[in-house]
Amino acid sequence: MKRKEIQKIDSLLQKFVKANNLERGLAEYRLMKSWKDLLGITVAKKTKSMRIRNRKLFITLHSSVVRNELEMIKETLIPRLNEAAGFDVIDDIVLK
Repeated sequence: MKRKEIQKIDSLLQKFVKANNLERGLAEYRLMKSWKDLLGITVAKKTKSMRIRNRKLFITLHSSVVRNELEMIKETLIPRLNEAAGFDVIDDIVLK
């Protein structure tokens, strides 16, 4: 039995992701994972929960001090998170 087409696994996975419209979901996952890398371990420890809904990132924090600090840098944080995701995922951040 001869092999007709040999393809690399990464190209097959990319085709699968595109065919099943999983790009946005993977970008959202990358955004969530980049939170710790972009903001540091201290902020990550104070983060209680994160979720994305309607292009908004909802973040619940344990610390009001961290919430206020993030509120002040929110406008610069959105493009950095979208860049880390590799896709324009969020337009706004809601801090609780």
